Amino acid sequence: MTAMTGPTVCARPDCRGEGLGRINARGFCSECGRRPRPTAPAPVPAATPASAPPVAPAPGGLVSESTAATARARRRAVARKFTVRPAGEDPLDLPRVELPALRDLVMDDPRPPSRGQTCGREGCDEIVGAPYAGQPALSRGYCPRCRHPFDFTPQLRPGDLLGDQYRVIGCVGYGGLGWVYLAEDTQLDDQPVAIKGLINNEDEAALRAAVEERRYLTVLDHPGIVRIINYVTQPDPRDTGALTGYIVMEFVDGMTLDQIKDHIADAVRPYDGPRLYEHILAYGCLVLRAVGYLHGEKLLYCDLKPSNVMHHEDRVKVIDLGAVRRLDQRDGEPPVITEAFAAPEVLARGASALTERHDLFGVGRTLEELSDQATRQAQRPPGLGAESYRRVLARATAADPERRFGSAAEMSEQLWGVLREMHALRLRREQPEPSTLFAPTSALLDASLGRIPGLERWLAGDPRPLLASGLPRPEQVPLGLPVPFPDPADPGTALLGIPTDSGPRRLIEQLHAFPRPSAEIRLRTCRAHLELGERDAAADELAIAVRLIGAAARYDWRLSWHRALLRLADGAVAAARREFDEVYSALPGEYAPKLALGYCAEYLGDHESAERFYEAVWQRNRSQGSAAFGLARLRLAAGDRGGAVDVLGGVPKVSRHYDAARIAIVRVLSGRLGHPDALPAAEDLAEVRTRLPRLYLDEGRPSGPARDRLTAETLEVTLDWAERQPGDGGPFGPPGRPAGPGGRLPAGAGGEPKGRAAVERRHAAAERESGEPSPQELVFGEWASEHALREELEGTLRRLARQADSPEALGVLVDRANAVRPMTRF
Repeated sequence: MTAMTGPTVCARPDCRGEGLGRINARGFCSECGRRPRPTAPAPVPAATPASAPPVAPAPGGLVSESTAATARARRRAVARKFTVRPAGEDPLDLPRVELPALRDLVMDDPRPPSRGQTCGREGCDEIVGAPYAGQPALSRGYCPRCRHPFDFTPQLRPGDLLGDQYRVIGCVGYGGLGWVYLAEDTQLDDQPVAIKGLINNEDEAALRAAVEERRYLTVLDHPGIVRIINYVTQPDPRDTGALTGYIVMEFVDGMTLDQIKDHIADAVRPYDGPRLYEHILAYGCLVLRAVGYLHGEKLLYCDLKPSNVMHHEDRVKVIDLGAVRRLDQRDGEPPVITEAFAAPEVLARGASALTERHDLFGVGRTLEELSDQATRQAQRPPGLGAESYRRVLARATAADPERRFGSAAEMSEQLWGVLREMHALRLRREQPEPSTLFAPTSALLDASLGRIPGLERWLAGDPRPLLASGLPRPEQVPLGLPVPFPDPADPGTALLGIPTDSGPRRLIEQLHAFPRPSAEIRLRTCRAHLELGERDAAADELAIAVRLIGAAARYDWRLSWHRALLRLADGAVAAARREFDEVYSALPGEYAPKLALGYCAEYLGDHESAERFYEAVWQRNRSQGSAAFGLARLRLAAGDRGGAVDVLGGVPKVSRHYDAARIAIVRVLSGRLGHPDALPAAEDLAEVRTRLPRLYLDEGRPSGPARDRLTAETLEVTLDWAERQPGDGGPFGPPGRPAGPGGRLPAGAGGEPKGRAAVERRHAAAERESGEPSPQELVFGEWASEHALREELEGTLRRLARQADSPEALGVLVDRANAVRPMTRF
């Protein structure tokens, strides 16, 4: 019989090879790892004589679309037997998967795997036992190429007793190499156990893999890996002279992630809401714990995929260790892998390319398989979460293994960071946790909002200055960003860990005395030169660090970070943005690159992107004052004074930027926004009167130069507001009119109000009669007046004059005090 020839080039539109993927001998694409879409119906083979053994199909017509649909229908039917309850509130909490009765999992009609299996004879890679041309798969037969027999039928029947202890209930599924049976331990109160045997006892490679799996399961002990209980043998029912071995394992009653994938596609609760991606990331974090344990034992899992991960109750277990092999095993048997989840280098070079990064690729592809099913808008994560998730998967599944995560712990840390980000954005509840890669900085990305104005504000000549935006200049930003922790493996790290009071110039001299080559020393001196404004010297230090790191420099995110700092020092914000974006791709779970990207986007006028970056940092950790100030600036740019105050008010007292945020609130409430006539509302000025005395200024003293300057700024705006109120010169009468007792004007002093002023005053009187304070009463208080306001401002400006450091400055400040002095009558 002539084998049917399948397509040679992958035609899938989503293939990573973009039309260049070649179909290998086993029928899989070399780029995306999947079978090609069928191009035409396969011909039905002629009937085989009854005396001849059944013939298995050739690779060209392995799996039809109807077969795949049947497999999905079976998975869904089994999954519907489970009850899935919502997860708890902790970010790592998973939905709880429960099965009312274990016997519901038993298959009524056990069928062999629809994808077929590789022939069991050494050296033959023919696929046997797969569907062909719409016909069902064969359970037993002979390889059409080498005539080696195969038999995929279950060898155990309900009621069989293994080892005089384990009573078989029935088949519940199959792994990559073996049937899995549900049984009861008759010596332990009929506790359920899982029994695993080979699908095909004639498969020589599978026999060896079963021995390896038994050996590894015996020595491994991790809550995320299925546990072996016993090993028993049973006479082969087809050959009385042979014994078949079976592994007895703990029974994990749950759904595989393959079945969870169907729940996601069908939007079955609780997989139909914005928390879905958090659950997917939690799967990744928990699976990586098991994978990291294996790597610590110098083992590779090799075949990580959704069907090999079980979600039971609220936990996750990795099952089917038949593909596990030693980390240093580079020859011998080819690895047991699934092409769709195998790293490209392993598909191309086989066992010689196996490293921990292959397993991490499998974890990334497994998560990708799950999230690809989330097509409903309601399943999308909020804010920046979707982009951070995309980037963490892109790094995990990068074609270049050097661009992937270097270890399970490293990947898990970034997944965990993205998970906390999503959790915080969804609930608007912070999820703080110290970074292991960046040290916090006491500096604040703010040029003026959170600072007391200097005397130059009154010396500049502008009588009605606007509230400055507070956006720092690019060259100021490097000192306000978090600092990467040095690489522990670098010889200079120990020296950098010693606290020092040296200034940047002295520090450079000390670090240059270090006798050994150290990239981290060079990066630190690079930042010291930037502190001094010595951009060229900083660039030289960075170039030396690049040479010391060598070939790995193209993958080192620390170098991208420092290149971005240099670009900021040059004022090239767009170029800095590109470098920070590289860091974000390498570290999607870290807040530092998002803070830097938020600044770059804000500076370049991309306020929508800046909002997303700042919000991701702020919602995750409210102590990140720089993100709060960034959001406040964006609110002010949109004319939203109250929104800016709300954000700044959320900075907690434990934050080192708490006092700066409280100062900024007073300045925002009393500032002119964008135009001299854009004055605060009466309620804003009233709140300033409440907040200003409570600020911690002048080292906690009740009076001092800082409090005088901030008071003068707020009083000037308040006077401007008062002068613009309806009436002949203000709410209480003409300017300078003497006040009566308690700061009130004498009755009838202002004459009878007319026109619009009369209407405004009648409204104010009506508000007072109703118990609601008028705007004037909110601003001035019960016994205040414009006269009293002018007196207070005059005295404050005269105290500012005593801070002048030159006769010219003294004269300017005295003149400003005289200009607001209230008129008096004799």
